[in-house]
Amino acid sequence: MSANRSRFTPWLALLAGALALLATTVRAATPQEAQQLVRSTSEQMLTTLRAEKETIQDKPERIYGLVEKIVLPHFDFKRMAQWVLGKHWRRADERQRERFTNEFRTLLVRTYATALNEYADTTISYLPLRAAGEADDVTVRTEAEVAGGLPVPVDYKLHLEGGEWKVYDVAIDGLSLVTNYRSSFASEIRESSVDGLITKLSERNRQGN
Repeated sequence: MSANRSRFTPWLALLAGALALLATTVRAATPQEAQQLVRSTSEQMLTTLRAEKETIQDKPERIYGLVEKIVLPHFDFKRMAQWVLGKHWRRADERQRERFTNEFRTLLVRTYATALNEYADTTISYLPLRAAGEADDVTVRTEAEVAGGLPVPVDYKLHLEGGEWKVYDVAIDGLSLVTNYRSSFASEIRESSVDGLITKLSERNRQGN
């Protein structure tokens, strides 16, 4: 073996190991992994809500911090913001995009936290996954069992982003958060502007509504 080849052998071994690890990561990002992510995150969130029920009753804002910590790391807010603004995203400058994404994120925290709190004492059922093994966009379907009523469907749409599954929409009882906000925000923009919408979102978030 030549001196040059001997010198590079350890680096080649490290590279081979890194590639093997990457291949393992890619193979693990299956639709089943998306469903498991939703299941584990939901169970952790609901367990925490039940454990801190009295604290949340005394300090309702506590739930926002819990959602930020447990749920939001698995959301793709940039994609959600792009979809919600649609054509207006393409026309917005970087400052507007950043401001809107931040305000929209705060709004979603409050909206999603409120919905979660309503179903904190329910049992969540996970329906069979309908997706091909190589799918990079899936819908994880769940149902919240409501005492004395029909199950409430809660569907999570996820896509692969950087080898990880990220949620980009949630539909509760058939109502898509992204679609709902896209329609209302479009009306706001027509009446004022993107900056006008951002200002209203900021005021709404400060008021906690």
